[in-house]
Amino acid sequence: MTVVATTRRQAYPARPAARLPRLLAGLVGGRPAGLNQHESSFGPLPLPEAAWSGNEAAGRRAATRLIDVVERSGLTGRGGAGFPTGRKLRSVAAGPGPAVVVANGSEGEPASRKDRLLLSRTPHLVLDGISLAAFAIGATEAYLVVHDDDARLVAGLEAAVQAREVAGIDQVPIQVVGIEGRYVASEQTAIVQHLNGGPGLPTFAPPRTHERGVAGRPTAVNNVETLAHLAMIARYGHTWFREAGTPSAPGTTLVTVSGAIARPGVSEIELGAPIGEVLMQAGGPAERPQAVLVGGYFGTWLPAEEAWRVSMSHPGLRSVGGAMGAGILVVLPESSCGLAETARVVRYLADEGAGQCGPCIFGLPALADALADLAYHGGRGDAVDRIAGLIPLIEGRGACRHPDGATQLAASALAAFSHDARWHDVEGPCYGVRRAPLLPVPGDLESW
Repeated sequence: MTVVATTRRQAYPARPAARLPRLLAGLVGGRPAGLNQHESSFGPLPLPEAAWSGNEAAGRRAATRLIDVVERSGLTGRGGAGFPTGRKLRSVAAGPGPAVVVANGSEGEPASRKDRLLLSRTPHLVLDGISLAAFAIGATEAYLVVHDDDARLVAGLEAAVQAREVAGIDQVPIQVVGIEGRYVASEQTAIVQHLNGGPGLPTFAPPRTHERGVAGRPTAVNNVETLAHLAMIARYGHTWFREAGTPSAPGTTLVTVSGAIARPGVSEIELGAPIGEVLMQAGGPAERPQAVLVGGYFGTWLPAEEAWRVSMSHPGLRSVGGAMGAGILVVLPESSCGLAETARVVRYLADEGAGQCGPCIFGLPALADALADLAYHGGRGDAVDRIAGLIPLIEGRGACRHPDGATQLAASALAAFSHDARWHDVEGPCYGVRRAPLLPVPGDLESW
């Protein structure tokens, strides 16, 4: 029997290398996996013996080895930016004084469901990842941040944390913290400011959170899916992780597929899979597709024929001007108006701005007004040019990336729906504006 890690509780047998499912292998029916079920599926928390030995030097060496394994795995952040996880952990571990680990489960994207699925169905996999990250960086505090308006989720996570406390699993206590459900509240500097007792709004950088975050200490903020992958890598190793995906985009990822699709929901895919293949795994389009929104509300519209063959990976999407974001794919049918859908989302993003600088206070509302005018009223021949002129006045000028995300979406809409935009501008709204909204924004999420 091969042993890849040991804990103070029992030896952990290596699991046979399987491509899929990985993160979702522990799903049981429609209920959350308790601690016993979790350990039956994945084994106990794979902290090395040195973590419990009391030998500080041995513990540091073991922590460094864990970071080495994460770096060799090629794991990148699954919250949007795609930053190398091992590099982030190493940077925080090298900082002065005791560190802090923060798990970001405050899923700000209305079109995403992956983080909630992990937290509500396999919470202990995420909690394992938090505990391992805390060990790797020498953290003395650990937080799991979620939206405070989801009382059921908060209660379930607190119960899971309590079960681990009773079992004596985690070296560092994990605190579940609620944050307001605003879009910008899920940004990492907003989370740090909230934990420091301030409002949940983004702050200026530098300093970066890995340099000075919670209580002025080096802080590693990671998406909860990233930490779940870390828990798997600690169990099975970097070679196992790389058996899925591609050399430049290793591993698997969770994607939320919605819109005009036969089986909307959350799927686990190998990175690098073509978008068309991912959509077919979800049953295929329910109507003739016009475009696909990739990456969420800071994402990019791609014409359907172009999106179909694009690789679902950071390199693949960058090659067509897109981004992975939080792993979101929304299929827009030909019967919908992409300009109207974009106008609704940009209005939502404008309302959700932090209100701390000119681009949020003035720029985004003006952009939302111009898009709504084009989509719903017709632009009298100059709306497309007005929108195109507003975008460079907004992007790159904000205190955070919120304005840039909105302008990215707007610019991609003008490109993907260029023919429709010119039609609207001259002839007025198309028939698609009369269709019920497709993209979810708070207030119409009941359709999910």
